[in-house]
Amino acid sequence: MGNIYKSEVGKREVLEQYRKILASWPVENHQYEVETRFGPTFVIESGSKGSPPLILLHGSVSNSFTWYGDVASLSKTHHVYAIDIIGEAGLSAASRPGYKSGAYALWLNETIHALKLSSCSIVAMSLGSWMALSFATTYPEKVDHLVLLCPGGLAREKASFLWKAIFFSLLGKWGQLQTLKLVGAGHISSSSLSGLGEDPPFASLVFKYFRPRTAKMPLFSDQSLHQLTMPILMLFGDSDQLLPASKSMNRLKPFAQQAEIELLPDTGHLIVNQADRILKFLNLQRS
Repeated sequence: MGNIYKSEVGKREVLEQYRKILASWPVENHQYEVETRFGPTFVIESGSKGSPPLILLHGSVSNSFTWYGDVASLSKTHHVYAIDIIGEAGLSAASRPGYKSGAYALWLNETIHALKLSSCSIVAMSLGSWMALSFATTYPEKVDHLVLLCPGGLAREKASFLWKAIFFSLLGKWGQLQTLKLVGAGHISSSSLSGLGEDPPFASLVFKYFRPRTAKMPLFSDQSLHQLTMPILMLFGDSDQLLPASKSMNRLKPFAQQAEIELLPDTGHLIVNQADRILKFLNLQRS
């Protein structure tokens, strides 16, 4: 399994800060774990049980804090399950199976089964979007709607991002800030980080102590993408420094001609605070 943190002290500091954030979650919620063959998976459940189920999956080097600015709005019309991805900086198991093992589709299927859901909609970001695509192409009948924010797996990642991130990681707090700016298209703001302005900033704390995945997300085959028959909304930032927006958008179009695909101006790889746009899509599909 390996140690996904650089030190036990760093791990404690990250998780203590995360638990403080969870204690002030912006909507009434229930926090718990469900068991899978890959270890426990942490879930933050909110919204009415009578509303349509909605799964939220964050990106890499992160946790469900990603949805802090969106979850209250999403919970008004949906029964929301924000899930900490295994092997990331949250409260789920540290397991990191290989991307090509098929394990992440199995993990998400077991998690959804443990939540007693026969089908659901999924909103996911970056690595989480790759996992959502893996699940949706394996179990398409279990996905009602799919919202992908800067998804991996449609086009090859930009090699330059990794080298820049490695370089900045050697330069202390200043380097951590530069990495955050690289992710956010050079203009990190309090609104774009949706509350990440803790002291020290929570995102910087994670970057400081957490060991990111180094393997690249594999591309989905044409055969897999043909399974995407559900309604899809895909959002990309025009200044994404990690994934090539235009190539990813063009790759999806032939296989999901019903998909709504948008390129957001002045936006990098970090796409947050999109609840209004997401709900417009989900509610339009239901009407």
